[in-house]
Amino acid sequence: MKSKSNILIADSGSTKTAWIYTDGNTQKQFTTGGANPFFLSTEDMIREWKKSSVDQLRGKVMQVYFYAAGVVNDEKAEVIKKALHKFFPDADVRVESDLLAAAHATLGTKSGIACILGTGSNSCLYNGKEIIAHVPPLGFILGDEGSGAVLGRQLVGDYLKKTMPEELRNQFQKSYPIEYGEFLNRVYRQEKPNKFLAGFVPFLKKNIQHSYCTELVEISFDSFISRNVAQYEGYENQPISFAGSVAYHFQEQLKSVFLKRNIKPGVIVKEPLINLMNHHLQQN
Repeated sequence: MKSKSNILIADSGSTKTAWIYTDGNTQKQFTTGGANPFFLSTEDMIREWKKSSVDQLRGKVMQVYFYAAGVVNDEKAEVIKKALHKFFPDADVRVESDLLAAAHATLGTKSGIACILGTGSNSCLYNGKEIIAHVPPLGFILGDEGSGAVLGRQLVGDYLKKTMPEELRNQFQKSYPIEYGEFLNRVYRQEKPNKFLAGFVPFLKKNIQHSYCTELVEISFDSFISRNVAQYEGYENQPISFAGSVAYHFQEQLKSVFLKRNIKPGVIVKEPLINLMNHHLQQN
């Protein structure tokens, strides 16, 4: 028997979509490919989901909350909505940005500043219900300060220009024996260069005790604050929370930057999914 407790929640980036389903008693989690409407069509999403656990939930779900990167307007949201309506014609479907997911997961119904630091970066001012101010992230070429893509871009650039300390450069070369031309090919000719560049972040994490790595991360985080967070009026007195793997794995460096600015970070979560489920169950 279906009830309003039969809820499906998805948190989708360009790389993967994390799902959680509950019928009020049990929960099920699974993953599929990313569902960014800038890269995929409605038909692409349907093909992907038919091969996954999403297909097994047909006829069961009554509420769907789908949060995705790339949902920047109604047109992009509609790409995902059409796919969801085909799978769950009887369900109440809502499609929102991954930024609102970060706000719901870290702030709940409290006001504050919610941020994402993952492959990309983003931020917003949230009033406890909706986003009321937003500084555009602009992607890893013009913005995305503090993101995995920008950290990787800086790291690869320093390696190729030989400004990285020699001992680290030797380690990097052993870890990633990629020719100069292939670096350029992957960044300028292949799809998803942001994902490619973010793939070098584990090297930073592994060597974070080296001053070069610490400074690279902290400088990028400081730039994220000055170019994004500091644009919101009264940011110094607002709870500033983060979702994303980069924020989570480099939270020591993030807190260090906040300390230098005499501000305090709030909640830091790696993935918002469980918090999103709790938020929606409480709302119901």
